[in-house]
Amino acid sequence: MLRTLCRAGCAVLKNSQCTVPRLRVTPGQRRWASRLPMNTVVLFVPQQEAWVIERMGRFHRILEPGLNFLIPILDRIRYVQSLKEIVIDIPEQSAVSLDNVTLQIDGVLYLRILHPFKASYGVEDPEYAVTQLAQTTMRSELGKLTLDKVFRERESLNSNIVHSINQASDEWGIRCLRYEIKDIQVPPRVKESMQMQVEAERRKRATVLESEGTREAAINVAEGCKQSQILASEGEKAEQINKAAGEAQAILAKAEAKSKAIRLLSAALAEQNGNAAASLSVAEQYVSAFSDLAKVSNTVLLPSDTGDVSGMVTQAMTIYSTLSKPTLKVESIKTKTDEPSAEPPVQATSAQ
Repeated sequence: MLRTLCRAGCAVLKNSQCTVPRLRVTPGQRRWASRLPMNTVVLFVPQQEAWVIERMGRFHRILEPGLNFLIPILDRIRYVQSLKEIVIDIPEQSAVSLDNVTLQIDGVLYLRILHPFKASYGVEDPEYAVTQLAQTTMRSELGKLTLDKVFRERESLNSNIVHSINQASDEWGIRCLRYEIKDIQVPPRVKESMQMQVEAERRKRATVLESEGTREAAINVAEGCKQSQILASEGEKAEQINKAAGEAQAILAKAEAKSKAIRLLSAALAEQNGNAAASLSVAEQYVSAFSDLAKVSNTVLLPSDTGDVSGMVTQAMTIYSTLSKPTLKVESIKTKTDEPSAEPPVQATSAQ
């Protein structure tokens, strides 16, 4: 009798399980558990799943993963919710940007069920509801941006879509983790104009970079010329300073050497036979001068008695004696300043 009653209860349970409405999802959005398990009194709930139990048609509890016990006929597994992260492919749709450009855009939605009770009783099909919400939100967010900003601000667009979805899906127990735009297609004419714009921008950048390079090259050349001129002037200045210092030292050296030579010559003339040595030196210079006259120029001025060497030497010695006499008289006058002189002083005259 008990066995017959249990079989009848199982048959009733199977019939009731079959009459439960199924979730309306597309093949790409099908959940992890597509069929509701049977109530076999002893149940093992898999990890990352939540089974919603109804007792006599009213929500009773949510089974946790592991071992669970149910009462036949009274308890029924109404919904099975997967707590894993669910990936939903958003189909391609058209949207109009702020500058009236029609775009074909699709994306991928990542969501997770946080509250199985709200996901079961808050909306008929949570995945379908989130998909429709993502599409409408995407169209509304694209309508706020121009075409250029759609490509530049894709991250901000994704974050705005996620924020809008989460505001509406809190009552459904679903949390949208992220939304990614897969592809954005623009009309062919707009694409051609964008390519032309990109090419113009690249040509502009190339022209600007070339002009900047030319400017930098001209600045470098001018700076190099400036530095070279400064260094050349400094070098010329240093050269002139060194040359002047060298000439001054040479003049001083020549003057000092000439002074020493004059002292030695005067000392030699004051010695015995100094006049004879002077006569010999004058004669040698005279002969050497006449030997070099024909080498310097073709026009030569000669005295009438060029062959009278002795006369020329005598004349030179006479001039020397005439020039040296006033000096001797002056020295004798300086040495005899204390003695009275009976004769008037003799004035020294120089022979011209």
